[in-house]
Amino acid sequence: MDLEGVLVPEIWIAVSERTGIAELRRTTRDEPDYDKLMKGRLKILREHGLKLADIQAVIRGVDPLPGAKEFVDWARSAAQFIILSDTYYEFAAPLMVKLGRPTLFCNRIETDAEGVIVNYYLRQKDGKKHAVAALKGIGFRVIAVGDSYNDTTMLAEADAGILFHAPENIVAEFPQFPAMNEFDDLRECIAEIFQA
Repeated sequence: MDLEGVLVPEIWIAVSERTGIAELRRTTRDEPDYDKLMKGRLKILREHGLKLADIQAVIRGVDPLPGAKEFVDWARSAAQFIILSDTYYEFAAPLMVKLGRPTLFCNRIETDAEGVIVNYYLRQKDGKKHAVAALKGIGFRVIAVGDSYNDTTMLAEADAGILFHAPENIVAEFPQFPAMNEFDDLRECIAEIFQA
């Protein structure tokens, strides 16, 4: 399952709202090229003198979406549950505590001595898709859930892919995936897939 926009609010939108920097509202829901998106974000952070500590302060004030913690608890009791995210461990740590510490596979960032974010490191290009393929390769049946362009290859690779809290442009562009917005509906859909 993806993290931002699905289980927790979009981190960069929260940073945008806290700082008043409108350009930081752009997410993978708007930009399919993740490298372009992140390079733009790092440039904006430098221009405004924002450091990792500033972003972490915003993240500490972000709570999971209503019903997310309960959904994670249910999913972990029903199956193996992994969050596959393009976020960074340096950002996500407080959110994982609020979600009950589920397994998280994501990326890392690099800071300089002053705490300025100078680079980001993806474990692997299109890592979500590769993680799903690897899980299938060791015999797991995979249900994937996401909301953005960077989730669609993961959804396509999975045995079943579901759009959740996805914006209309993504829903319209990827009609092959069922789309829903309520955790109760998602739980029901996943339960039906388990029984199939």
